[in-house]
Amino acid sequence: MPRLATAAALTAAVLATAGPAATSLAAATAATAPASASAAPASSAHLTDAGVRVGVQSPSARDVCPDTALILTVPGTTPAVGGTGTVTVTDTATGEVADRVDLADPASYQRTIGGAVNADGTAHEFSYHPVTVDGDTAAIHLHRTLAEGHRYRVTVGPGVVTALTAPVSWSFRVRSRLPVGRTLTVDAAGHADYCTVQGAIDAVPAGTAVPHTIRVRPGTYTELDWVPAGKPHLTVEGTGRDPGATVLEYDNNNTFNSAHAVGICPRQRIPGHDDNNCWRGSFNVEADDFRLHDLTLHNTTAYGGSQAEAFRGNADRIVLDRVRLLSYQDTLRLQGRGFVTDSYIEGDVDFTWGVGSALIQDSELRSLHAGYVTQVRNDATHPGYVFLRDRLTAADTVPAGSVYLGRIDPTVYPYSQVLFIDTAMGPHIAPAGWKLDHADCSQASDLRFLEYGSTDLDGAPLDTAARLSCSGRLTSGQAALWSDPRTVLSGWDPERR
Repeated sequence: MPRLATAAALTAAVLATAGPAATSLAAATAATAPASASAAPASSAHLTDAGVRVGVQSPSARDVCPDTALILTVPGTTPAVGGTGTVTVTDTATGEVADRVDLADPASYQRTIGGAVNADGTAHEFSYHPVTVDGDTAAIHLHRTLAEGHRYRVTVGPGVVTALTAPVSWSFRVRSRLPVGRTLTVDAAGHADYCTVQGAIDAVPAGTAVPHTIRVRPGTYTELDWVPAGKPHLTVEGTGRDPGATVLEYDNNNTFNSAHAVGICPRQRIPGHDDNNCWRGSFNVEADDFRLHDLTLHNTTAYGGSQAEAFRGNADRIVLDRVRLLSYQDTLRLQGRGFVTDSYIEGDVDFTWGVGSALIQDSELRSLHAGYVTQVRNDATHPGYVFLRDRLTAADTVPAGSVYLGRIDPTVYPYSQVLFIDTAMGPHIAPAGWKLDHADCSQASDLRFLEYGSTDLDGAPLDTAARLSCSGRLTSGQAALWSDPRTVLSGWDPERR
């Protein structure tokens, strides 16, 4: 289950409605900022008559971001998500229901995200968690953003969380002027243009060739994100002192959103192979010329919980700079040209993979269990993955010789190319280095599993004599050629802007 911030992380105010459920100004705890996040507390905070603090992600109930979560804090309890109960958000001017969550209705666990569409052009419905809990605080995540300048009344019925035994109600107003311009800001505490990264992504105009930047303030944001193809030239950047200060997390995975998906993936690089596996990442990019830096993407799917990308890039010219990517299986997937630098990637099985061409340099790749660092499925016309000046490390519990540099079935993907150049490797890397699935080297004549200058973690040359017989070593000239981004990325130099 996605993690919420502690109840002390953030205080926000809402206007409580007069009535039996709530009678005064109330305070709420934000769902997504860590304990270190700063926020101004509400000037007067009161519990409802039901003994529950209620609110939104904002220091003012009169200036709320349109993508706010609704917050319930039940002091002194450890609530769990209920299986019944409803949340109703009503426009007070029109009386119309703006959104409704019914925990007894399976449809309430579905929503569209970021304009994602199926191959037939219909809107894709993702499975999601409408209510998440951390400690004594529950966050209710609506199906859609709210309208600017509108005032809303919220009623949360008993059963939404187990500790809520009587209905609670309150009101708030969405800010009247939403931001315009090429730079948008995000803050879980409501001190910015939007409360979620997805809210800011949605606000970027579609079809524009003008670069836009989303600046994300430190905090932990529990959300599933999707950048649609029509929003190229987008940069998402954390503003904290280091990438760990800004965390985007969700527990999306193959079991949750792909195994039984209704809707075929669009823009498939290998038609038929990728019918449903585009829906399972926690941060997904379909737009070209995308940049991400100075933050962490964490797919919080539990160990053994199926394939679960932290970042899935199904586009061209993607740059990941000073990022942390955390998951177990399939952590990073690149389907076009991609460049990763000065970053940290952890996982276990195939935790860097895809059909794209990628240069991953000056980074640490950490194995959490026995497994495989790569599974690269490029075709004959495109380079695969090149690792340059990286460090391959492992958790203390990973046995020596239990991790392979890569694996592939050459009868299905005969042109797989993976190169490690001047890379330091820990003792967890198997002496054979590489593994073929369902085949042997007699069926791998076009395979390109190559190394140059491999060392141990102390910098001593590594003995590669026991490597898979159909793998090989680069010459110094070949290593120099493949160390050039323009060679790996077919003429694109991501370090020039």
